[in-house]
Amino acid sequence: MVFRHTSLPLLAISFLLLLVTVAPAQQPTLSEPLQTATFPSLESAIRITGPLEFCNEPVPLHLTDVRERLEKELLLMLWDRAQVILWLKRTGRYFPYIESMLRAEDMPDDLKFIAVIESALKPHAGSNKGARGVWQFIPSTGRNYGLTVNRNIDERRSFYFSTKAAATYFQELHDLFGSWTMASAAYNMGEHGLEAQVEKQEVKDYYRLHLPRETQRYVLRAVAAKLILSDPARYGFDLRPEDYYKPLAFDRIKLSVKYPTPLTIVAKAANTYYKTIKDLNPQLLCEVIPKGEHLIFLPKGAAANFAQRYHPLIAKYRKSIKPETYIVKRGDSLTAIARIHDMSLLQLCKLNKLTTKSNIHPGQKLRVTR
Repeated sequence: MVFRHTSLPLLAISFLLLLVTVAPAQQPTLSEPLQTATFPSLESAIRITGPLEFCNEPVPLHLTDVRERLEKELLLMLWDRAQVILWLKRTGRYFPYIESMLRAEDMPDDLKFIAVIESALKPHAGSNKGARGVWQFIPSTGRNYGLTVNRNIDERRSFYFSTKAAATYFQELHDLFGSWTMASAAYNMGEHGLEAQVEKQEVKDYYRLHLPRETQRYVLRAVAAKLILSDPARYGFDLRPEDYYKPLAFDRIKLSVKYPTPLTIVAKAANTYYKTIKDLNPQLLCEVIPKGEHLIFLPKGAAANFAQRYHPLIAKYRKSIKPETYIVKRGDSLTAIARIHDMSLLQLCKLNKLTTKSNIHPGQKLRVTR
């Protein structure tokens, strides 16, 4: 085997030396040094001496099973410290409004902790049972308490609409059971289910009722959240005032919509972005605002002169709308076609010179708005 010696050009050698001698790039520096975490042991955190109350009603820590269940909830929450930090930060955004509403309705402040255990204070939270929003209303209960829930609008997702509905619901449950603790249990399992258990067991005390496992945990989870969030420093959470998320600042306007209106037009009239309008109005599920009158949230200050900017934009948009052709399929109806295209039945009929009782057939061409 023959080895051949090859010499590198002088330029290549110089380049290699340069690579060796260049100092490594400096790492970005943080605004302040990181701190070492210090927090109490889990064993000491669950040594609760009491007395303890929830909604001004005593928590019977002398009952062995109550204490054990509360300790379990505390341990589970404190083990997931990252989640608790997010809870704490979100309280800055949502608690001021909840507290203000509860105060106005003369309801106990502790009910705000129900929102924490229901959704972790996330407006888009959902469950496999179809519950949505900070207060986790199912569709039927939401509608019963004045919330619009359909394919275009879901006011359960709006923190402001759903908080008002939750306060009304809690007040009715308290009137029914005579106890905020029982009202909280009913909020979780439904008033009819709780009434049935009260009648069967002949007991009206939440802590002495045998209830579904989720409901048996429910109030004590709220109590555990109250202990931690009311005194975070005791449990080793060192948040500064600037660490908390700030309450949203916004204007509210009533917008009367004759035809489905793109959110981009609202955003332009508010001198903001599409995303901002969607973030402030999570109840709007589509890219358009459906026909009707709506309460719309805008960035703070955007309501001033909104109408003057909006009307020219919407007028220009309406002129640009051109009907499209839709070919009727088997099983279609005028009502279904109108719904698909965000039109009213009367609009669809007028555009095609039909009546609401007209028959349509597969292959027929209809004019629809896009």
